[in-house]
Amino acid sequence: MSGGVFALVMLAALLHALWNALVKTAADRTATLGLIAAGHVAMGLMLVPFVPLPALAAWPWILASTVIHFAYYYLLNRSYLLGDLSLVYPVARGITPVLVTLGAFLAAGETPRPVALAGVAAVSGGILLLGLQRALPRVGMSAAPDHRRALGVALMTGVTIAAYSLVDGLGVRASGAPMGYVAWLFLGEIFVAAFVLALRGARVRALSPRARRLALAGGLISAGAYGLVMIAQNFAPLGIVSSLRETSVLFAALIGVIALGERPWRGRLLAAIVVMSGVAMIALA
Repeated sequence: MSGGVFALVMLAALLHALWNALVKTAADRTATLGLIAAGHVAMGLMLVPFVPLPALAAWPWILASTVIHFAYYYLLNRSYLLGDLSLVYPVARGITPVLVTLGAFLAAGETPRPVALAGVAAVSGGILLLGLQRALPRVGMSAAPDHRRALGVALMTGVTIAAYSLVDGLGVRASGAPMGYVAWLFLGEIFVAAFVLALRGARVRALSPRARRLALAGGLISAGAYGLVMIAQNFAPLGIVSSLRETSVLFAALIGVIALGERPWRGRLLAAIVVMSGVAMIALA
């Protein structure tokens, strides 16, 4: 992986952590997620006039990703209703690199080098360690029922993340026009935005103007982050890109500890060290 692609994915990870922190602190997460989807649509509208149309072979991938993203938003919102950000986010993101690496091997014949595979495992292990600290608080004690439910939905959310990551990685390669694929994929989220506005329009209108502006800005940030990831997937193995992207959990943990005052911090620091060791192995590979 080139230094430029590495830098793109790490920037995407930081941006991803920022918009999830915005959702975490939102007064109404459902309304906020709807406005974030609207921000994606706005980004797509800005891009479409200036980018080439994706190849015909890419459109089934765009359709499939649109459907998967709908399920992802539902499960993400459900996860945050059941559990904390520091449980849901790490678990959902932590299983993704392993699933994407396996899917890329089966669907695209990608076989990363052993050092890179070890890095993927370390990143996923560190992220899961970060999340499971909240699900399994003490040795000899079982997880609380709500934590078990949150963990289950977070794992389902991770499956949808892996699914759209793999679909978009293959789709952007088939498109012949990565930015065109990105633009039309973002436009497809109009169905998510319209669904939320139709069912929760009153809640969206009840948000303060500042909250609405922040949510739309979060959508633009999220769109930028995912666009960078899809560009990187055009030049590097899907599992490696996915693994590096999930270092967003490290940024999210730092935001939680420093900006939001979340505790405890020692276990999170240990998990962060494991994650960064995995990142180092991927970079060396």
